[in-house]
Amino acid sequence: MRVIVIADDDSLVGRMENESADVLISVGDIWDSTIEKAQAVYGCRKIFAVKGNHDSAAPFAPNITDLHFNIAEHDGISFGGFSGSWKYKPRGHHMFEQFEVTKALRSFPAVDVFVAHNSPTGFHERDSDVHQGFQAFADYIDRVQPVYFIHGHQHVNRISQRCKTSIVGVFGEVALNPKQRDNKPAMAMARTRKPSD
Repeated sequence: MRVIVIADDDSLVGRMENESADVLISVGDIWDSTIEKAQAVYGCRKIFAVKGNHDSAAPFAPNITDLHFNIAEHDGISFGGFSGSWKYKPRGHHMFEQFEVTKALRSFPAVDVFVAHNSPTGFHERDSDVHQGFQAFADYIDRVQPVYFIHGHQHVNRISQRCKTSIVGVFGEVALNPKQRDNKPAMAMARTRKPSD
């Protein structure tokens, strides 16, 4: 299965040449119209998404599967997710306190690919305020060890490892080849071209 992941900057989406994918994943702070544009450019049959802290409270378009606290399956690979970021200001959409995420994920089932806007604590964080990760995500990884944990929000294209889980930070867009839980978690990652390219 080929997957395109998009995150955080609409202007960087749709730039990979000669790419196609089965699945498109948006990890937040992306307009629905940009998600649909990426689906058309890359020929994706399925779209999974979570909302970011800059997204509206409106539901996704009907052709987009919202993974926030939901599980879906495609071609034998299970996907689950969680929207939003750390609550760094008093008002706004898709922002949570650490304890809220801990409570929500305490019994969330195991999935092959966990999709989130924010990162786990200690991974790819840009600061300890707006861009701090969720400890509940690190706890979830320790508990169920998904093959992949894919996130945005931190504006990095980077892969890190925690136990058996590949933690993939995305900014703009990347192409991935995810494997099922029972397979070795090998990954190819093709980065988007920079705007200057």
